[in-house]
Amino acid sequence: MHEHKKEIERCILVGIATPKIAPWLATEHLNELERLADTAGAKVTRTFLQRVQAFNPATLIGEGKVAEIKTALEADEAKMVVFDDDLSGSQVRNLESRLPGVKVLDRTGLILDIFAKHAETAESRLMVEIAQLQYMMPRLTGMWTHLCRQHNGGIGTKGPGETQLETDRRLINARIRDLKKKLKKIEDARDRTAEKRYDTFHVGIVGYTNAGKSTLTNRLTGANVYAEDKLFATLDSTTRKLYIGDGETIILSDTVGFIRKLPHNLVETFKSTLGIAAHANCILEVVDASAPDYKEHLEVTQKTLADIIDGETPRITVFNKAEAAEETKRDELRINYPSALQVSALENIGMEALREELVKEFTKWKEKRLAQKEEEANAPDGWVAE
Repeated sequence: MHEHKKEIERCILVGIATPKIAPWLATEHLNELERLADTAGAKVTRTFLQRVQAFNPATLIGEGKVAEIKTALEADEAKMVVFDDDLSGSQVRNLESRLPGVKVLDRTGLILDIFAKHAETAESRLMVEIAQLQYMMPRLTGMWTHLCRQHNGGIGTKGPGETQLETDRRLINARIRDLKKKLKKIEDARDRTAEKRYDTFHVGIVGYTNAGKSTLTNRLTGANVYAEDKLFATLDSTTRKLYIGDGETIILSDTVGFIRKLPHNLVETFKSTLGIAAHANCILEVVDASAPDYKEHLEVTQKTLADIIDGETPRITVFNKAEAAEETKRDELRINYPSALQVSALENIGMEALREELVKEFTKWKEKRLAQKEEEANAPDGWVAE
């Protein structure tokens, strides 16, 4: 019996450079989109990068470029085109009408597809479904216009398409509310677990997707956390123990990676999985030293963390994959980030220095906790330490 192999989808990618987005940066974004497509299981046959003064409201790109893409799709026998910028519902429909038989996706839709494939826990599956429904909502408009066109009534005539649209919106909103309630229960349970770990030093590992967080966790703890050189190789957070001697243990929690150009509501939904980091006593921020746009990676990470994590929480910045960075790049990092560590989890370089930094932060935390306990023991009845 022959096993049926799923046919790999062939696709074309489209990026846009505007006066606000330099061509080199738009190219980096497009390269990342190609990696996302690879993670989703698609084969990219070619990419287009168009420079425009402003986005076309009908198709995002110009009509001439749409025609060029259509020719390329036919030549490559590709049935999917993915845009690096978000498309409105009307833009998707306009593009699909100009590119018959072709699936039109944007960056967010592709990321959601990856999330759906990689979600393994109840929490991540809930987050993915909420995000998918929120993504679908603004794109419902117009799905039922073919019904409305069959009923050309005058003013005051409500077509069945509009009625169906309202019904769909109500159902989706109800489903989102239900899912958010379930997600809140999981978050509350995590908060209770965090309270029980009050006497345990907890490190939250954060960073841009594919910075090597899982490999770093494996190297530090000797664990076997799934790690692969793909964007969003892991979606669910993992927690491991790190023994540091004298019977002392540190808890390390690896979280979902960040990525640029995510819509606000999607970022909000996935903040749930960062609840672990919010309760951490120390943040280990992992950055890919070999990434040409590492500054943007850092900016995306820090922006996302800003309203989740207490600004006073100690933070250790680690530039991972140092073995893949040029010497001039490593010198640049030493000058610009003098307190950061440069390591290679893959090659086991600099890991002892990182371990020492973690032990230093643990020691500071332990001294503070002992002082708090002593203060509480000597306090009058009914007094509670802040």
